[in-house]
Amino acid sequence: MRKGEQTRALILNEAVALASQVGLEGLSIGSLADRLAMSKSGLFAHFGSKEDLQLLTLKQAQSLFHEEVFSPALKHPRGLPRLRALFSNWLQWVKRDLPGGCLMLAASAEYDDRPGAVRDLLVAGQRELRGAIAKAIRIAIDEGHLEPHTDPWQLTFELFGTVLATHHDFRLLGDARALERAGTALERLIEAHRAAAPGA
Repeated sequence: MRKGEQTRALILNEAVALASQVGLEGLSIGSLADRLAMSKSGLFAHFGSKEDLQLLTLKQAQSLFHEEVFSPALKHPRGLPRLRALFSNWLQWVKRDLPGGCLMLAASAEYDDRPGAVRDLLVAGQRELRGAIAKAIRIAIDEGHLEPHTDPWQLTFELFGTVLATHHDFRLLGDARALERAGTALERLIEAHRAAAPGA
């Protein structure tokens, strides 16, 4: 990575941290410049407008999520081991040290009824996320780990709901047991759909 690209990546990582606290709407070139002790003109060289900054910050958060949640999970065997790893990584993402928690979840509430380019990017990312989870579930079905009649989209919905509840309880309520409860919920969902052993 060239020096300019490294600088841009560092700036965007700070933008992700700031936006997790103040929201994407609260993010501006001025507020980011203050956080980085940089001049506004210096940041304008990287981002031409507030919306450009918002879009690139959201893309950076999505990229970090993929690197920390999905990419490591792909190293695990297909089926339930990979699905469990994906869920475990996702919970660690909820726990990570971003001041305001997951930027995408916060932005989902912020932009659910606000049309525009930021919402479009957010929706596309969330649809891609659900599709990837459903694919992991279908693979677990194909591997014989889950019952053939398992509905991948229904199970995706339930897993996502578990993550939302975990984020709420861990971040807002300060409940340290939220992560443990999420793991219990995952195992209950798996047991409800687990394929019977051959000959059983």
